[in-house]
Amino acid sequence: MGTFAETPGTTAIGVKPRRAPWLKRIAWRVLAAIFVLWAAATFTFFVQELLPGSKATLILNQEHGTQQTYSAKELKPVEERYGFDEPVTTQYFNYIKGLAHGDLGTSYQQHKPVLTIISEEVGPTIVLTVTSLILAWIFALATILLTARRKRAVSALGSGWEIFSAGLPYYWLGVILLVVFSIELKIFPVQGGTSVEGLVLPALTLAIPLAGFIGQVTRDEFEKVLDQPFVTSARARGMGDLAVRVKHVLRHAVLPAVTLSGWALGALISGAVIVETVFARPGIGQMIVTAATNRDVPLVSGVVMLVAFIYVISNILVDVAYAIIDPRLRG
Repeated sequence: MGTFAETPGTTAIGVKPRRAPWLKRIAWRVLAAIFVLWAAATFTFFVQELLPGSKATLILNQEHGTQQTYSAKELKPVEERYGFDEPVTTQYFNYIKGLAHGDLGTSYQQHKPVLTIISEEVGPTIVLTVTSLILAWIFALATILLTARRKRAVSALGSGWEIFSAGLPYYWLGVILLVVFSIELKIFPVQGGTSVEGLVLPALTLAIPLAGFIGQVTRDEFEKVLDQPFVTSARARGMGDLAVRVKHVLRHAVLPAVTLSGWALGALISGAVIVETVFARPGIGQMIVTAATNRDVPLVSGVVMLVAFIYVISNILVDVAYAIIDPRLRG
């Protein structure tokens, strides 16, 4: 009997393999990410243009440490150096072109590339953000596993805690933790610093409210999955309650919370600005407060672009995580 000769791009039965839908979703996510970054860049550029006052005057005042006006002759070299004498459309396209090559501009105050300044300061913020996200997941999952569909009082306690913690403002919670554990009990340092001890309170400040959000999103789905036939089957085979919850129920219930984590990464970066200020912790929080006070627009805009970039990348990673957690989504 003759054999079927396979050709490139076909399977053994002559049918071309179908590209997994999740790959298409990721491709669309990448295109959407490019659009979001472009929109953020356009917004930050025109915000700079709409701010009152001359940018050349602002730069000279930063250099001289004064607040005064300058003649057109004095402003001209600065305008030529930074391209302020070009038409707005030319400045815009040069700005977008620079971003495409990783150029976020030059700080008015520090006279250094914005990308260099951010790279020097962003490390502690990333550590704080990632630690907070991990702690939030640990708190949320522990609360769900221990309280969901338990006795009425226990379940109400768990859901009540999630609602309460999700509504806590970062600034208020940070001050309370600082007063109790640093000033009164003297367990942790008053100033955060970069030590492990200095990381605990800032991370808890960000993690507790996020854990409430994750718990709220996960609880309803978790309780629905508990009623599924495969859960009953697992119990009938003699599997213990905790094992059923961890091995079978949790995997199906966390997908909505994974989606929330994509948003949470961007939100945590923004929240870190407040928390780092409260705990006097190094990072982009102190940097952006100083930049905003001194109207260092390129540096503030660079941080905005950083948050936008982290947001879009985290959403792409969410789609990848979906396919890992639930293989059915791979098509």
